[in-house]
Amino acid sequence: MSKSDRASKEARPLALSQRLAQIIASSKTERLTFTDLAAQLHSRAWGGLLFIFAAINVLPLPPGTSVFFALPLIIVSAQMVVGRASPWFPAWINRRGVRKNELERLIAKIEGVEGRIERVLKPRLATLTGPTATRIIGIVCLLLALLAAIPIPLFHMAPAAAILLFGLALIYRDGALVIAAAVASVLSLAVDALLVGSGVAALSYASSWLHR
Repeated sequence: MSKSDRASKEARPLALSQRLAQIIASSKTERLTFTDLAAQLHSRAWGGLLFIFAAINVLPLPPGTSVFFALPLIIVSAQMVVGRASPWFPAWINRRGVRKNELERLIAKIEGVEGRIERVLKPRLATLTGPTATRIIGIVCLLLALLAAIPIPLFHMAPAAAILLFGLALIYRDGALVIAAAVASVLSLAVDALLVGSGVAALSYASSWLHR
């Protein structure tokens, strides 16, 4: 292995699934508060929390629950905007936290994909994941999280997918992925606009049919 290859390997952060597995193994309780989880994610707390919460929101959710599941994303991204050094959560959310078995299920879902992701993602374009850029990412993620909170079926999925990409970009310090996530953000707006437009058109058609 060349010197440059060794340096690149050392610069690459530990895979999120591996870090979560370490956190589970070292925890003496069955439930971790979000504050504890953030503290153990260290410098990748912002990206890790965005990824974890966005991964939940990417899945189809029961009608009316999108507000609840988007709330942690709103809290995290808002704190990124103001430049907090570490995440903070209200006591009632913090106590809920996350169970070990919930983290284990997340690990099972992402560890197979991570092997392929790691071949592509790497630290680059450092300015796009630096402190100033992180605050701008926070603004975009906050807007996307507010969009994901709108209680329209499936409305949350596209914004959450874009936030998930931003989370990965911060975890792997990959500025190129930040650019891809920004594009995905614009596309998510288009997808949701199409979803709303289709819904309005369907309601209009149904209304006109009923009044015949």
